[in-house]
Amino acid sequence: MLELAAQLLGRTRSRTPFVVATVTSVAGSAPRQPGSSLVVNADGTVLGNVSGGCVDAAVHEACQRMLAGDHRPRALRFGYSDADALGVGLTCGGTIELLLRHHDPATEPWLETALADAASGHAVAVATIVRGPDTRLGRTIVARPGRPVAGTLGDELLDQVAGAQTTGALHAGRTGTIELGVADGCCREPMTLLVETSAPPPRMLVFGAIDHASALARLGSFLGYRVTVCDARATFATPERFPDAEVVVEWPHRYLGSQAEAGLLDRRTVVCVLTHDPKFDLPLLTSALRMPVAYVGAMGSRRTHEERLNRLREAGLTSDELDRLHSPIGLDLGARTPQETALSIAAEIVAHRHGGSGAPLSTGVPIHHGVPSSGALAHSI
Repeated sequence: MLELAAQLLGRTRSRTPFVVATVTSVAGSAPRQPGSSLVVNADGTVLGNVSGGCVDAAVHEACQRMLAGDHRPRALRFGYSDADALGVGLTCGGTIELLLRHHDPATEPWLETALADAASGHAVAVATIVRGPDTRLGRTIVARPGRPVAGTLGDELLDQVAGAQTTGALHAGRTGTIELGVADGCCREPMTLLVETSAPPPRMLVFGAIDHASALARLGSFLGYRVTVCDARATFATPERFPDAEVVVEWPHRYLGSQAEAGLLDRRTVVCVLTHDPKFDLPLLTSALRMPVAYVGAMGSRRTHEERLNRLREAGLTSDELDRLHSPIGLDLGARTPQETALSIAAEIVAHRHGGSGAPLSTGVPIHHGVPSSGALAHSI
């Protein structure tokens, strides 16, 4: 639902009821992931989608029935079979499970504030019980950084455990499911929480104001990153050369350190070192490889890479820290131009983020990575 926050704000402020169908679990080649939502108003107006078209019409009908009748949360499941493939089945061969929830903004004060946070770019997470006892199905809590968890799942201990898990998901910037079991001591029977997270865009820090950086900044922005290009040379680091990025004139390692000290980096941050100059590269990489960021890559030939590794070892970096370095940066695409090189770098970042191999799909590698049948989030945090 949070992915549609900006469009839903008008409905909540006008106290217009609506039904949200949210993907809670996927398996196989299902086209959309947990957290994807379709919203239906009483007049039949639709926002979003949950399947890219395969079952959206059937979900729309189910939402309209809920608006007109029983408002209790309910689960739906759609999968492929010979019998229903041409009806409401997923013709791509996957399976999705959804939860339908009726929302009345007049009786849910948390709803408008959570949507307003998401629409304005503030971090917020909404956790909903999507599997478990009927009496708890659809109950929701809301987490924000540095603030107590709002709402209740119906039990104080359950709220504490689920609140901690939801806050952890928020800090990681992840949307998915969390399993709460009897062994956790917080519930008498297993439950599944769907955590929908809205967080500020992840950061891409590009060091080195060269043509490759300009192309990479454009791709990074397209992929949803907040891109910063940093270089100590004011002549080259200008907004005119990098219209798709924030431009900073500073020694790279100093800028990286200042951002870390200010708490502006997280486990989604990617660092791309394109400077080709040891006086910039070495102090920068020494710092970056010791930070809990998602990805650190450095441009250079294989000879440059070996020389760089030797110097980093001399600087005291461990084998585990050096193993985090992606160098030479990028995947083998046969790239020649700055634009093609930027594409190879972006492709490696995406593959690393989702566990992709970088191999052609035609070789039989999985099409969808990192989404087990339960959509479990706990293993990815």
